[in-house]
Amino acid sequence: MSSSRRAGTVRVGVSGWRYPRWRSDFYPKGLPQRRELEYIGEHLRTVELNGSFYSLQRPSSYQRWRSEVPDDFIFSVKGSRYVTHMLRLNNIEQALANFFASGLLALGPQLGPLLWQLPERLRFDAELLESFLTVLPATTGDALQLARRHDARLEGRAWLDIEADVPLRHALEPRSATWGEPQSLRMLQRRGVALVAADTAGRWPRFDALTADFAYVRLHGAEMLYHSAYTTAQLHEWAHLVTAWADGSGAGDGRPRDVYVYFDNDARGHAPYDAAALAALVDERRA
Repeated sequence: MSSSRRAGTVRVGVSGWRYPRWRSDFYPKGLPQRRELEYIGEHLRTVELNGSFYSLQRPSSYQRWRSEVPDDFIFSVKGSRYVTHMLRLNNIEQALANFFASGLLALGPQLGPLLWQLPERLRFDAELLESFLTVLPATTGDALQLARRHDARLEGRAWLDIEADVPLRHALEPRSATWGEPQSLRMLQRRGVALVAADTAGRWPRFDALTADFAYVRLHGAEMLYHSAYTTAQLHEWAHLVTAWADGSGAGDGRPRDVYVYFDNDARGHAPYDAAALAALVDERRA
């Protein structure tokens, strides 16, 4: 790697933060629920907002979340399941307009990648993928223009403002092996959309192809989906891979990439501990 090329930034976090199992465990006993995100912000550098997957959030929520973490903290936002699982990427313009009007643009410079998780039975279809990629906003300015087309459901509660017109990053997490086909990878690469590397205890395929200028990793559990903790050896393996992607040595094109890693093995409270451990290993390697 050329010395003039900036190494990528690695951010390790968790998917969501409001889990009863974490209270009086990862979260100190007596910590008020309203301060849980603040506590996450003191120990990790990013979090994946997953409430946005289930329903449209409010601008006031995004503003509050932003106020509770350091200025350099990053939020990845999970895209609406109405778009991915109900409409199955068909006729989604109005749904996307409502999603982008719901308040995520209020995160400003702390808005990170947008995650689009696909249902298992949704197979790769070139025409469908092309239509989806075409309507996805490439910048916050594009997102704002789209948001302005929201429908009456967002009247009086839409956020229609940006602090700067900057690029948006999108990551796709399919659960059908067909999305690993060469044509799919070429299409994602052409649009700069990251194909998520997801560890799912063998339940769904894992894709390691790098199709964007950043990488997005979701760790759902190596042995038991959402439940099992990662062993020290497994964390070292991920630290090696993540570091290689960040410095460019693990990519065929030699390009350094920013890397976002989220632990989703939250059912037994392992996620925040594994995230902190992986972040420490990555820092150690990069030092």
